[in-house]
Amino acid sequence: MTRTRKQPVPPLGADVQGDVRPRESKRLGMRYLARVRWTHPQTHKREEAGATFESEGAALAWIDEQRAIARTGQNPGQTLAEFIDGLGDRWARSIDRTSTFDPYSAGLRLRVVPELGHVPVGMVTAGLIDRAIDRWEGAHSHSTVKNTVAALVHVLDDAVREGLLPRNPAKDRARRKHSGQVKDGNDVNPRDLALPDVATLDRLVAAVVEKGGHRCWGDMVLLLATTGMRISEVSGLTVGDVDLARGLIHVRRQTYPGRGGLTTKPTKGRRSRVVPIITPARTTLERLTAGKKATAALIVGPRGGTITTATLRDATDWDKLVARLGIAGLVRHGLRHTALTWMADSGVQLHVLQRVAGHQDPAMTARYLHPDHRALLDAGDTFAAWWANPARQGGLPASDERSGRTA
Repeated sequence: MTRTRKQPVPPLGADVQGDVRPRESKRLGMRYLARVRWTHPQTHKREEAGATFESEGAALAWIDEQRAIARTGQNPGQTLAEFIDGLGDRWARSIDRTSTFDPYSAGLRLRVVPELGHVPVGMVTAGLIDRAIDRWEGAHSHSTVKNTVAALVHVLDDAVREGLLPRNPAKDRARRKHSGQVKDGNDVNPRDLALPDVATLDRLVAAVVEKGGHRCWGDMVLLLATTGMRISEVSGLTVGDVDLARGLIHVRRQTYPGRGGLTTKPTKGRRSRVVPIITPARTTLERLTAGKKATAALIVGPRGGTITTATLRDATDWDKLVARLGIAGLVRHGLRHTALTWMADSGVQLHVLQRVAGHQDPAMTARYLHPDHRALLDAGDTFAAWWANPARQGGLPASDERSGRTA
């Protein structure tokens, strides 16, 4: 197809008329000029566009495409980059603007458009997306790949709604055990990110207080490692959320740096939950709540500000501090993993641990359970004893032999 200049596109609702004219060229041979004309519904001006093709069928198909644009408002031949540009932010209708919008938008701009932007929307397939993900996995983290794919899913949902695709190919992509760069090529178990023992936690609490010059840093570390809460959830607590009489903390909100500054909103998954107060944390909570109004923030920084994962890192020189303590690689979120791991090891049942963690998927919680094979070995012994029962020697279940029934 040949176009000599940028041409107008039929507006929505225009009555598009078209024709094809054959033209002989000494240099190129037979060519077909397709032209379309319409009156703009708003300006009432006559407009037209044209293109040259090697076959009459291609020319007629282009005319049909222009009529489809006027009928639907979308160009079925447009590239994915053009479609994304035309969407603006409409793909993000259901996205939280304070948190996930920016990483999703960056995924579209920095990865989807450079990798797939030149492909016509109608030609985007699950295979193309799989190959793009393969390349992203080799260069980016799990969360970056996840955010990029999630944004692409939203965009192609709009393409389906516009009739440009019969179904969303991003949802048909191959399932992966993990996506993105991970340590040693394996999916990291959250147990591996936890502290080894209580003595190490005590040393960490003392070290962050000394380094940060204020006990608020130690309070935050202790609460994270004894409640299994996220740092944004601890920062979102008010004094009224702590019920010392019943030994419970009500987790209702989270406060964290979002788009435009600090943001306070419901917890992840928008589900409130309750976590227990254990003895090591009670003294700290009694001090933090004493003499304060119920609406006051439970824990704040040295100057009264919100403690975030970044402020905790910077105030304590976290990476060097944990390396000096012999726990290099421990991240702030590892303290949540610590609490949930230790709860699992103490015998807390899976369904209860799931409620404490605030997980929607029990499989996520099950990763904290200790890989202890004792229960499986016990089950094997029980099964072996049943198998060795003399009543089994005849080949019938014991219950059938006792009742005199035959199989």
